This record gives sequence, C-alpha cells and structure tokens, in this order.
Amino acid sequence: MKTARVLVAADKFKGSLTAVQVAERVTAGLRRVVPGVQVETLPVADGGDGTVAAAVAAGFERREARVTGPLGDPVTAAYAVRETTAVVEMAEASGLQHLPAGVFAPLTATTYGSGELLLAALEAGARTIVFGVGGSATTDGGAGMLAALGARFLDADGKPVGPGGGGLADLAAADLSGLDPRLGEVDLILASDVDNPLTGPTGAPEVYGRQKGATEDDVAVLDAALAHYASVLGPEQAQLPGAGAAGGIGYGALVGLGARFRPGIEVMLDVLGFAPALARATLVVTGEGSLDAQTLHGKAPAGVAAAARAAGIEVVAVCGRLALTPEALGGAGIRRAYALTELEPDPAVCMAEAGPLLERVAESIARDFLR
Repeated sequence: MKTARVLVAADKFKGSLTAVQVAERVTAGLRRVVPGVQVETLPVADGGDGTVAAAVAAGFERREARVTGPLGDPVTAAYAVRETTAVVEMAEASGLQHLPAGVFAPLTATTYGSGELLLAALEAGARTIVFGVGGSATTDGGAGMLAALGARFLDADGKPVGPGGGGLADLAAADLSGLDPRLGEVDLILASDVDNPLTGPTGAPEVYGRQKGATEDDVAVLDAALAHYASVLGPEQAQLPGAGAAGGIGYGALVGLGARFRPGIEVMLDVLGFAPALARATLVVTGEGSLDAQTLHGKAPAGVAAAARAAGIEVVAVCGRLALTPEALGGAGIRRAYALTELEPDPAVCMAEAGPLLERVAESIARDFLR
C-alpha cells in the first residue's frame, strides 16, 4: 500500500487566515489523528490579494517598494522575485486594504502605484512578470499604472487629466511613446480570476464599482469615461477577456504593455511548482473562505481540483462557508467539502475562531481519508 502523502494547496480564508496559516492549521489537525502522516504544503492564490505571499511561501524572495497608494499617499508594497521571474500583485499598491475604514474614492482612486511596483520589478532584473490583479480600490482602466511607466494622458488644453477613472472623461490625447522600453523585453502575464470586458453590463464599473464605493451615478460616469478612454487607446482590446479585471487595469496592461491574459490560478500553479508537488501526493486538500458559485469560475480551489483530477488524485476541500451542492463539488473534481459552519453555525464566531475550527475539520479529514 502506497504511503499516504497529503498536499495542502489552499487559498486564504479572507478576513480570517492567510493561505500559509490555513496550511499550518490543516497540517496540525491531520497530524493530531495520524502523527506520522507526510504533509507537503503549497499555499496558493489566483492572482488576487495573497498572491505575493503565496510566492514567498514557495521560495521567492520578498522585496518591498515605497509607492503611491490609491488615494495618492505613499504606501509600502511587496513583490516577489526568484531569479528572473517576479510576481507583482496590484492590490499591494492599489488595493482596498489601503483605504481607511469607510473611505472610498471611486472616481479618483489611482493605479499609479501599481505602475511603480512594475518598475521596481524591472529594476530587479525581471524578464518574466506575473502581474496578479484583483482586490483593487480603483476603476481607472490602468491609466495611472501606465502614467507611472511613462505614458501621458492629456486633456484638450494639453494638461494631464485628473487621477482615477473620473478624470478620463476629459481625455483628449494619449501618448504611449514614453513607456519604459524595458517593457518590450519582458514577458508580462496578466493573471486574474475574472474575464470581464472593460465596460458594459458585465464590465468593471457595473460589476465591481459598487464594492469600491461607487453610487449608481458614479457607475454610469465611470462606464462612460472608460468607454471614452478605450475609444482613444483601442476599443478592440476593451472586449478581451480580463480587460475589466481590477477596475480595468487588465485593459491597461493588454493595450499598453502587451500583456497576455491567463487565468490566475493556472499561472500561479505553474509558478509555484504545483505539478511536481502533485506527483508526490496521494490526497490533496484545497479550499478557501467561501466555496460558492464563484469558486467554479476560476478560483484557486477549482484550479487545484481540476489539475488533481487530471492526475487521478483525490481532492477534498476546506472552507468557512459551503454554498455548493455535492453534485457541483463532484463536477469540479472535489470528493467532499468540510465547512467550519458545520462545527460553528455563527459566521462571526467562525471567523474569529477559524484556526482552531480548521484544525478540528482537518482531524475529520484524517479520520475519513487517512485511516
């Protein structure tokens, strides 16, 4: 009989546990029931917040840069480097976590700092940049990012337009000739878990604007401003998958930086070395905070389960909350899911006590699958 070897490849439980902490808690619970079990941990991410942390956990070097935050104030942002590959997470520079509680700036929040973070990766000698986008506070179509990299966006008087998506309504001319020439020598991979276009009913302002504080009027203003922006830079790319990611920064990367879009979890599994780890495993534990309909559309657990199923390796999932039927789980390649709410029905308590509860869940997995 083959010795059991568990691969823990789970994303964060947002608001409760990082992906690294999830792996630690699952490992502790498994070993409480089967002390000698071999466990390999590979925290994963799908391009959104937590992507740099997952890369560092996989052996990348963590670096920091002082950049412009979404409101224009300086913030410290991390990125990750291994040899000539860099992992850059736009949320580190332009994410919602940089907004004070209850403060939003839907029309003026800028991605300028994300461009500065890409510059830092270029300065570090990166030849391949995985640009993970998600969790943004911004809806500026990546204009701020491009400006930081040397582009100019001017109004009818030849002056720079204001920051954020709102300022793009005044755009009269765009000059991309000043973009850093090193960008032409880099393989820039746009890694995202969403494939929305830039504008329209499924575009960035309509689908994601409200969670960044946009009113109904703001959504309409942003949609019109981004449509105008795309008419100046290139309307064809505005409909490409991923153009609407992270407030349209995907569009800026596609049209201005020559990026190529790939589902974030696929990219990250490659970068993190998932395939060789999977080859050593007899059981995979994946998961995230909420297993729901969104999980099935490019989130980390679905990507992990698809790869494991293709390799013929059984997968179970852990989560805070489960909103998928057994049939939907099976269709995604997940044999069974274990939710913290099965042990503690109060969501607030679940979040506060996620670590100990997750260890108890892992004990159940060990009893069900390792004995």
